[in-house]
Amino acid sequence: MGNNKYLLDTHVFIWAMERSRRLPVKLIQLLQNPQNSIFVSIASIWEMMIKKTDLKLKITRDIEADIKLAGFQQLPIVLSHVLKIGNLPLHHKDPFDRLLIAQSSVEKLTLISADHKIWRYKINLLKA
Repeated sequence: MGNNKYLLDTHVFIWAMERSRRLPVKLIQLLQNPQNSIFVSIASIWEMMIKKTDLKLKITRDIEADIKLAGFQQLPIVLSHVLKIGNLPLHHKDPFDRLLIAQSSVEKLTLISADHKIWRYKINLLKA
């Protein structure tokens, strides 16, 4: 947790938007601390929109407004992120999770996730 720059896994972002009890108090404090830079990947928003269209996820909130209100920063997808995916071991096959892993590695962000498969990667990680 040393670099103060964090990337939220999609489910952690959803939990934060919903103010879910799944988020431990320490994690809520971390997300609300203005000294920390919290990033939400455009890949997460993309994944959420696909799941919303497939009726696998119900989204009633204004995602863009929630990101701004929380003080989170948007992380775009760039070529170096996509190229990094090719160097990752196949611990996880979900393309969105693999992109988040690549982004956290390239951008030197600590990925916050409760996904056990992601925990197998050698990246900066905070278990949610």
